[in-house]
Amino acid sequence: QVPLVESGGGLVQAGGSLRLSCAASGRTFNGYAMGWFRQAAGKEREFVAAITWTGGGTYYADSVKGRFTISRPGAGNRVYLQMNTLKPEETAVYYCAADMSRLTLQNGSPQYWGQGTQVTVSS
Repeated sequence: QVPLVESGGGLVQAGGSLRLSCAASGRTFNGYAMGWFRQAAGKEREFVAAITWTGGGTYYADSVKGRFTISRPGAGNRVYLQMNTLKPEETAVYYCAADMSRLTLQNGSPQYWGQGTQVTVSS
């Protein structure tokens, strides 16, 4: 069973917005940092955003600062990624992830991954 399930991906025009959701499945992630990564075709997976288990700390890749917002209402087991002013080069599969350590997650080695959701930004 996949522990994290993403939704909300789709096709959007450049400059548009999408909101991704990630929900825990089959277990809880209390005490875990959660975050988002993305992988474009032919490229390595890259960090996008992370949030601490309390929701009090948020971290972003420089490329998305000011446009993307990660949130975790009530420090729960669901995390969102609001993506605004999307660019064609941000077309990728977006993955949700979780780890007890925010640093381990941000460094690309989280313990848990979702199956990913496709985001396509047309020019």
